[in-house]
Amino acid sequence: MTESPNPNMVDTDSLTGEMHPIRRVVVALGSNLGERLATLQGAVEALADTPDFFVTGVSPVYETEPVDSPDGSGPYLNAVLLADTTLPAARLMERALAVEDAFERERSEVRNAPRTLDVDLIVVGDRRSNEDFLRLPHPRAHERAFVLQPWHDLEPDAVFPERGPIADLLESADASGVKKREDLLLEVE
Repeated sequence: MTESPNPNMVDTDSLTGEMHPIRRVVVALGSNLGERLATLQGAVEALADTPDFFVTGVSPVYETEPVDSPDGSGPYLNAVLLADTTLPAARLMERALAVEDAFERERSEVRNAPRTLDVDLIVVGDRRSNEDFLRLPHPRAHERAFVLQPWHDLEPDAVFPERGPIADLLESADASGVKKREDLLLEVE
């Protein structure tokens, strides 16, 4: 599993004295509608502006064929970011949804419908959740090259909880529709 540089480190609330562990977070970003790169960059900036959420890395951008999407869906731009945070997983999920909403994500009954922005929590430290609102680790990310490849670029030795090294998972995943875009770059300021 991916860990923060010092997994024993904690953040203490200066007013209450409550201690919060610092967790490593893996977030996948995707867009296949509108100004895809500008949307991904805006999502990186919005997440980086989140209090107590410290972006530590942003992957290269990949253009990917849609997976299990309706006919006529356009290609995605995908990336992964890594962060350290003391925020609870539920609050991170609320923030992810708020960022999607800020970029006019429309929710549809159609599974994997095209979208302006998708912000998925892949791993939040060692947190496990199987609630409708929040599933951790992400239940399908270990099969998806469009998540595994950019994550591997950032952390080649990372381990997906209960699934194994992402390098091994990437070898098993269908990466045929995943192409690195050397001409596109996401930045953290």
